[in-house]
Amino acid sequence: MTRCTVERLMKRMELQGARRGKIVRTTIADTAAPCPLDRINRQFKANRPNQLWVSDFTYVSTWQGWLYVAFVIDVFARRIVGWRVSNSMQTDFVLDALEQALYARQPEKSEGLVHHSDRGSECLSIRYTERLAQRRVLSLP
Repeated sequence: MTRCTVERLMKRMELQGARRGKIVRTTIADTAAPCPLDRINRQFKANRPNQLWVSDFTYVSTWQGWLYVAFVIDVFARRIVGWRVSNSMQTDFVLDALEQALYARQPEKSEGLVHHSDRGSECLSIRYTERLAQRRVLSLP
């Protein structure tokens, strides 16, 4: 059988293949906390630099264990403008990625930069949100 046939049949029978290794959750949403509105309606388009930044983080398996990589992307340039790597999933490393992006790009307060991130507790933390407010950058889920 071909791969697509196996995939289709497994889906129909509600079967999943075995996964190796430990599953790591990166986004841990606090359902009790109020979340900012999604003001961009999932439309990831920008007409100029420093108009819309998106951020997230992921994990990478290495010989020495899991590493987490946080990044901030300028949607117009489609380029990473800030990033950090950490061995723990803490607010500090996503905040450091944001700090690097702010330092590298030096967005003006009048430019109206919009920042979009997922609803993970790291990106909705008080320190992260305060830093965005200092720069008058909108924090969006």
